[in-house]
Amino acid sequence: MKGKADQLKGRVKQAAADLNKNERLRSEGEAQEAAGQVRESVGRGRRKVGEAIEKIGKNVKR
Repeated sequence: MKGKADQLKGRVKQAAADLNKNERLRSEGEAQEAAGQVRESVGRGRRKVGEAIEKIGKNVKR
């Protein structure tokens, strides 16, 4: 959830930067959007690992 929020905030900063021709703000927005993408990917990976561990646990109990 936080990853998506960071991506959105980054895009908003980029749009504001384009309107004001502010390169620093644009760079901040790009960085924040990229960080959001990374955070989302890490979260997705953690979720998959958790699901795999849960599946292994169920198979061991049998």
